[in-house]
Amino acid sequence: MVHPDRDVDLLVRKYKERDEHGRLPHHWLAAKAQTHTHALAFVGVQSICFNYEALTTRDNKGETPLDIARRSGACAEIIGLLSLTPEEARSLGFKGMLRLYAPVAYWWDEMALWIHSRSYADCHKFINEHDDELVREVLKYRNSSLFQQIACFSQVYSDSLVFLALRMIHRHPLSLMAKDSLRTPMISRPSSMLAHPNTRRATKSETSSASPPPTSPPPPSPPSSDNTSPYSSSTRQSSALTTQLARSSSS
Repeated sequence: MVHPDRDVDLLVRKYKERDEHGRLPHHWLAAKAQTHTHALAFVGVQSICFNYEALTTRDNKGETPLDIARRSGACAEIIGLLSLTPEEARSLGFKGMLRLYAPVAYWWDEMALWIHSRSYADCHKFINEHDDELVREVLKYRNSSLFQQIACFSQVYSDSLVFLALRMIHRHPLSLMAKDSLRTPMISRPSSMLAHPNTRRATKSETSSASPPPTSPPPPSPPSSDNTSPYSSSTRQSSALTTQLARSSSS
């Protein structure tokens, strides 16, 4: 669902397929959503984007996803999300629904985009204007991978970047131990900040005798899109998702 190379057309088709009970994936999501998690809320929003009409689709028993959510005691966030009409969901779009019903995922995406574009002032503004609990949850989201964005996109030194990294560590120290998909601890990742002029300068003899450092591979480029959406940054993928969904709907 979130991989940058995912087949959106395939996902759209699958989210419109009914099972032997006449149910769509949305009906089963509603039936299994008793415990709220940030990932669950994100999946709920994405699911609706794959098939807006599922909000009012009835299964063989005549139940909509909302009916099932209420009957099975789903969490408030999922009940609220499934209470939307298809028209309301389309009007809000991916980003609008994400901000209302999955705010942690929404702000993770925003922070990732700001870090990629080196808009550190926006990151500081988010931290300043929101309570520590929300900020901490954003930093913990996706296995604390937001701090990995700092490691991958820190090629250009700035005081604002270092201050941002310190603020993130202060609020969630365990982010230093977060591991990427290769199980590589953050502390072992190459950091361009270590070469800043304020660090100890090498002597002339060290400079002449030292062999050139190995070239690190460039950070992975986030998927291009017209607007905004989810892996390295959900926000970039949402735009690609919106474009492909529109293309699929029209066909």
